[in-house]
Amino acid sequence: MKFRVLKTEITISYLIICTASICIIAGIFDSFLYCLFAIIIHETGHIILMCIFGYAPEKIKISLFEISISDRKRQERSFIQNFLIIFFGPFANFICFILFYLLYLIGNDYFLYFAAANFSVGLFNILPVMSLDGGQLLYLILSRFFSDTVSQRIVNVITFIIIFPLASFGFILLFNSKYNFSLLIVCIYLVFSLICRNNKYF
Repeated sequence: MKFRVLKTEITISYLIICTASICIIAGIFDSFLYCLFAIIIHETGHIILMCIFGYAPEKIKISLFEISISDRKRQERSFIQNFLIIFFGPFANFICFILFYLLYLIGNDYFLYFAAANFSVGLFNILPVMSLDGGQLLYLILSRFFSDTVSQRIVNVITFIIIFPLASFGFILLFNSKYNFSLLIVCIYLVFSLICRNNKYF
């Protein structure tokens, strides 16, 4: 499904729609909406900083395992601009977490779910894994001191170091709880997002 907002072409995979349908059948559509809302805030954070610096994205592709923002101007921007654009995604989530949590404390329990979703998405994305913002930030910092090849190898090693224990704990959690497979889903998402990105670095 394709549509255009101003000069930006947006493509949404039909797998997202299928996933939403499955969530409705499984009775977890509310959780899906909370997560989707937090993800939209996250990506909006990136896009706002891009527009502020005068680099509106050409294309945005939303699939099940990746949200790809087409940006051919990365090499033209300064280090600090690129750093802020990447960082502002998780930062937007943490700001919304604080706001929604304060609203929850005021007395509306409904906002707790939005706060939790934003905190989870923000925390997840700062993991130093290549396909996430944390990995992109790490690569960006390392590339100032090392060659691109060395920087990629370091991030690859750290990515493996993080995913392997997560997967192990996921299996342990699944066997002990007999139904909690949330950590395994996170690991599967990370693996598939790595495959979709095909080792594309910043």
